[in-house]
Amino acid sequence: MTDHLPDVYVAFRERFPEVADSQDALAASIDDSGPLDEKTTRLIKLGIALGAQADGAVRSNVRKALQAGASEKEVEQAILLGLTTRGFPATVAAWQWMTEVLNDSER
Repeated sequence: MTDHLPDVYVAFRERFPEVADSQDALAASIDDSGPLDEKTTRLIKLGIALGAQADGAVRSNVRKALQAGASEKEVEQAILLGLTTRGFPATVAAWQWMTEVLNDSER
């Protein structure tokens, strides 16, 4: 998965390893704080990333949702759900980013 990490993200983690480790610990604590399984958590985070129009976060959560056992159809539905809340352009952009991730993973 590290081949998808942006250079700026890697550089930030190298420059501030304690901050990065603290962020990782907080994220793990939040992920483990309730009854949601990893697949559901990733699909929710995908929806949040779509809402924020965060290209990298959409791509990352598509990858992580698939790794957590979500099907391509489940990921696609999570994105489609954004249409009536976030709007057509945002949903189409996220769908494009998802498609690019899926196409990259087929190679």
